[in-house]
Amino acid sequence: MSDIPEVLFVCVHNAGRSQMAAALLDHHAAGRVRVRSAGSAPADQINPAVTAVMAELGLDLSKEFPKPLTSEAVQAADVVITMGCGDACPVFPGKRYLDWQLPDPAGRPAEEVRPIRDEIDRRVRELLAELLPAH
Repeated sequence: MSDIPEVLFVCVHNAGRSQMAAALLDHHAAGRVRVRSAGSAPADQINPAVTAVMAELGLDLSKEFPKPLTSEAVQAADVVITMGCGDACPVFPGKRYLDWQLPDPAGRPAEEVRPIRDEIDRRVRELLAELLPAH
């Protein structure tokens, strides 16, 4: 295990929740955490409302794209955070798993995606405080 913790966010389509969580953690961690996201059944593109509400925070998801979940990504991660992918997420012993129950932003307008983003942001900040305790 390297000195830099690695976190993997997984949802079904990797088009909303996991993308927001990865972008927020990457932003707050400022290089102190390795962050990946993936989907058990990746969508064709990121949810446009998700891209819009992240842009409001100055986070650009326009170059991101849904990625398939691989066993390698799970094995590389120290913490795996699932968001409604159920049994599709492979489980490896010795990993820390968290399941964040969050509404799926798919098909929702930006005003309904914003509170999901804000809840993810709150959880990401808590996670970061656990991963990188202040010395």
